[in-house]
Amino acid sequence: MPRNEGMNQPNERNMLTPDIKQKSQEVEKKMGVIYSPRPGGSRRWKKRFTAIMTKNSYTEILVVGGDAALNYAVNGIMKAALPDGKCPALGIIPAGYSNDFAHYWGLYSKDYRKNIQALFENRKRSIDVGRCAIETKNGEQTEYFLNCVNVGAAASIMNLKHLTFSVFGLRTVSHFLSAFMLLFSKLTYNLQFTTAGEVVNKRAMTLCIGSARGYGQTPSAVPYNGLLDISLVTTPKFTQLVHGIYLLLTGRFLSHKGISVWRTRKVDFTQLSEAPVSLDGRYVCNHVKHLKVDVLKEAIDFLII
Repeated sequence: MPRNEGMNQPNERNMLTPDIKQKSQEVEKKMGVIYSPRPGGSRRWKKRFTAIMTKNSYTEILVVGGDAALNYAVNGIMKAALPDGKCPALGIIPAGYSNDFAHYWGLYSKDYRKNIQALFENRKRSIDVGRCAIETKNGEQTEYFLNCVNVGAAASIMNLKHLTFSVFGLRTVSHFLSAFMLLFSKLTYNLQFTTAGEVVNKRAMTLCIGSARGYGQTPSAVPYNGLLDISLVTTPKFTQLVHGIYLLLTGRFLSHKGISVWRTRKVDFTQLSEAPVSLDGRYVCNHVKHLKVDVLKEAIDFLII
């Protein structure tokens, strides 16, 4: 009778030592997907989903949505108690209202098949995470961002666009209504802040602190050098305002005469004159008493194409 080669042979899986078994389990991938293509919904739940995944040792979290959805995700990760001290990698399939951070990496909603295929190649880049210490009349809170912080008119525009889009669902209508509503909003604010030992006190229309390109306002910023770019637009005349919008749309925003720029690791605001504040296009509040912004260098891995 021929010998059965499989009989009484040790099972290779059972031959693994406990250490090798443990290592094989550690490298096992566990991906979670959060689908949030439209603005609105519960902020609490958007953050909570990501926190739950992080605490349950998910290795990758993929967001299908826009900048705001990505912001909720990074906040959920950064605020969660990490079981092994390591954050899950974060990826995005752009499908939201605004996708500025995704566009920085060459990710576009029309190429979603290409984006999904790239995820299987598992290419990652360690990127910076911006951090904001925000003090309001209700107390202090810490929020995180990947793209930018907007203070002033740009934050108002983002809030109005998200509000009108969530109600009407049409981008053209959203742009028109937000532009109309902006005519009745406050457009100038007294801002005082300290950065790199310099004290700045100016009346400004808008200020952007960018870890990435910040919707064209900080086009030279990169999210992996541990630095923040700041652009401040002083109170413009009407012709300067129109010219500034044109330069913003054509990618030459920093050529505008009314703009001051800085590059720094942190910035500390002592006066904001109730200017609205947004993170990655997500409106935060307009009664900030004190705001401190810095950056955590290469604090999280990002899935890239």
